[in-house]
Parts: sequence; structure tokens; C-alpha cells
Amino acid sequence: MAILSLSSSEEDLQQRLAKIVVATNKSGDPVTTEDLAVSDAMAMLLKDALKPVLMQTVEGTPVFVHTSPLADIAQGCTSILADKMALKLVGSEGFVVSESAHGADVGLEKFFNIKCRYSGRQPDVVVMVATVRTLKMHGGAAPVRAGWSLPKEYSQENLKQVEQGCYHLRKQVENAKAFGLPVIVAVNTFRCDTDAELELVCSQAKQAGAFDAVLCNNWAKGGAGALNLAEAVRRAAKLPGRFKFLYEPQIPAADKLMSVAKQMYGAKDIDFSPKAKEKLELYTKQGFGNLPVCIAKTHLSLSNDPELKGVPTDFILPITDVKANAGAGFLCCLADSTNTEMDDPVWPGFHGNNLLQ
Repeated sequence: MAILSLSSSEEDLQQRLAKIVVATNKSGDPVTTEDLAVSDAMAMLLKDALKPVLMQTVEGTPVFVHTSPLADIAQGCTSILADKMALKLVGSEGFVVSESAHGADVGLEKFFNIKCRYSGRQPDVVVMVATVRTLKMHGGAAPVRAGWSLPKEYSQENLKQVEQGCYHLRKQVENAKAFGLPVIVAVNTFRCDTDAELELVCSQAKQAGAFDAVLCNNWAKGGAGALNLAEAVRRAAKLPGRFKFLYEPQIPAADKLMSVAKQMYGAKDIDFSPKAKEKLELYTKQGFGNLPVCIAKTHLSLSNDPELKGVPTDFILPITDVKANAGAGFLCCLADSTNTEMDDPVWPGFHGNNLLQ
């Protein structure tokens, strides 16, 4: 999915598939699908999957639905090809909305540092969506569980919880502004939201540096419920562009990780496990050191701990494992202690009985 998302043509897809590393030989060199003479067959199988799917909203607005690599372990956004086709369809005066997932500290950061780096295209405006309920959750309200009744505090005015949750919103606005783009906060409004709560959210967003904060109910009224948001986007897009990446690709991978951890999450340092250090050294030796980094981290907190709310400033981000996604073109770094699909069967530490430890 990540390879499909970042491929700009059939030729690019074939080249990315050919770079997939499936093993390491006894000399420490990577063994790729091209070495095994299977990359051409893979490209043939995925040739049609590369084409974006054209759909439409209930109001007839065209929508491309193409790829969705999860933002916790990949870049979490729609494909480069879908964006290119949409921009061609709307023309020079039109607008294209391209989504990133999992918050500005995760999805937006990867959208910019990974996708924009490979697409060569730079957005004009960041639209950040927020709700009073989610801010209450970040402000310490009781967790919401599927199948359980919604706690009463989510349907009653609680300015203290909203204000505490806005610390998270303010940090996310600052994160987006770090890339040099104007930020608009779109506040989805619901029946249980009070005027005081909505006013507080908009005020906090603007204090954090947002270009504007706009109330929306397009979820209920369709396009008519987002006219003010559309006008704000139009005004913000006229501002002179000054997009910038968070880091340069040629710096060491550890320095890239430090840039993301400090500027996006607020961490004071990074703690690399022995295995992560060893794998970073190996991948740098194999020529993957110039790839962007992708940190696999929870979206429920700015830290790696989903229970830690607010804006933590005195924590150390653990990097427990690293995997080179050479085909997609990034180093995936795991900021967690649990075993996931990050476990690499070709890595010597996972052979034999070690798999059970």
C-alpha cells in the first residue's frame, strides 16, 4: 500500500518494487526482489491497482479513493497519482483536498516529510479538524469505549476540560506551522456543544497562531455547512508560499528522528535499544541512511504512551526497532515495546528459539 501510494507512474512502481529487501546475505548486503527476478511479475500484478478509483459525494463532487497505508507504520495518506489527477481536473484555479490521518504529530508530519518529498508538490494550506468532544478527551475526560454509553461529561458544558484539551490543539497548530504553511482549524459542531465551548476552542486556536478558526457542520448540511471554511481556505491560499521540510535527507537517520521527536512530540531525547542501534548502522551501511524516517507511534498522545495526555515535555522517546522499507522509501522506526509487523523474519535476532523470547 505504501509503495502504491508513493508511486508516480508505472515505471516508478516497478522501480520501487525492485528495491524491496527480502533478506540480507552473509556479506551483509541486501537481497532484493530484483535479485530474485520477481519484481517484474509483481509490477504486472499491481499494474491496474495503481489506477485511482473515481467516486463522488452525494452532492456530485468528484473524489479519488486510492490507497490508505496506516499512519502508525507508514505515511498514512492518499496516493501521489490521485493528487496529480485531481489537480489536473480542477485546473489552475481549483482546489484539491488531500487527507492525512492520525493528527499533525503523526499523519501530517509524514505527509510532508515523506509524501511531499517524493511527489515534489507542496500544499498551500493546512486544514486541521477538531471537535469539542475530542478536546475534552485530551483534557482528561473519561475514555470513550465502543459499545458503552457516552459519559455525561461529553454532552455537558465543561470549559475546564476543553481548555486543558486545547493545550493539545495548540501544540498541533504549532506543529503544522513548523512547515511554514498557514493553518485553519475547522471545528465540527454538534448539538451538545455550547457557544462558550466553541468560542474557547476558536480563541485558543488563533492564539496558537492559526490563520483562522471556523465552525463547520458539513457532516450534516453538506457543502453548505462548510462555505465559511472554503472562504477561509481561499484567503489563506493567497498568502505567499514558504513551505519547508523538517529535516534534510542527507543528515544521519538518528538526527532526523531527533528532529521529529523534539519538534513534533516535545521529547527531550531519544533512547535507542541495542537492536535499533545495530539495525540503523546496518541500513546506513547498506545505503539507506538518506531515506526519510517514519516513526510508528500512537496517535492518542504526543508521546509514545497513549495514556499520557496534554503536552508532555520531559519524556524520552524509545526507539526499539527499525525496518528499512526500501521500496516505499523510508526507514520505519518503532517507538514501542510490543512486537508488531515490525518484527523482521530475516533479522538474525528473530531466528530459531529467539522468536519465542
